[in-house]
Amino acid sequence: MLEKIYFDLEDKLELVGLLQRPDTILNTDEVVISIHGMQSNCFKKREDILAKKVNEAGIAYFAFNNRGTEIMCYTKKIDGTKTLNGGCAYEDVLDSYYDIKGAINKMLELGFTKIHLQGHSLGCTKIVYTYNRLKAENNELLKSIKSVILLSLVDLVDLQKYDLGTEKYNEMLKLAIEKEKNGEEMDLMPRDSFDHPISAKSYLRYYRDNKEIDFAKFSDKEYDFKELNNIDVPLFLRWGEKDLVIQNINELIQFLKEKIKNKNLDIDYIRSTDHGYTGKEYILGEEIVDFINKINVHTRI
Repeated sequence: MLEKIYFDLEDKLELVGLLQRPDTILNTDEVVISIHGMQSNCFKKREDILAKKVNEAGIAYFAFNNRGTEIMCYTKKIDGTKTLNGGCAYEDVLDSYYDIKGAINKMLELGFTKIHLQGHSLGCTKIVYTYNRLKAENNELLKSIKSVILLSLVDLVDLQKYDLGTEKYNEMLKLAIEKEKNGEEMDLMPRDSFDHPISAKSYLRYYRDNKEIDFAKFSDKEYDFKELNNIDVPLFLRWGEKDLVIQNINELIQFLKEKIKNKNLDIDYIRSTDHGYTGKEYILGEEIVDFINKINVHTRI
């Protein structure tokens, strides 16, 4: 059963998503909340397939459009006013805290008590940031989170330096700072500075003001991955074999197995696929369901 769900956030924005309930267990108390990645949305083929696999296991699936959906969009407040500060070109990724909190609260309101937070790409960054912030606040919402599922977590800084080269990376960062000083932080950066249009404001969040989100330091052998290790619930990590990582995927997995101390860690990659798991969505769905089933068996024991 598919239902469109509107929900309000504490900063007065309104978001919308799709809730797919299993046909066999209409009163399930368990749901996967899916947070999409950069310039994406909740209408992806992958979302439909994952929802189908999760529903077959008797679990609901809620995918929603967060304020970073698409490239540029208006954020709409509950009073009807709109501002062009949404979409991945303009969003402040730290505001994802309100998006995810709002989605959790809405699911709790609908009767779901067991929540699995799932993110793809930048959605992973948003989940890890939000989880750590909730934990720092000793927020009661943490009690409802039963697992964290991270699909294709990206090292934002290293990947950008790799794509541009260090010299051009520094040049673009300097340009963004100049735009900020001139009051032009909402202006777009040059087309060759990023994979898609992005404002100087958002660029600076990712590459200068990034202390709270720069935690996927895959090239830093000394980093302790404290943000990931701060996650107390079972943790699932996956990448595609041809994902957006600059390391050899096998070596990256082995490295993270040594660094991440979660006692219920499930980490691996899907063979012969890419960042979006093209053609392997059903396999990914099966692995996610197996992970959740193991958690539920352990909980019952």
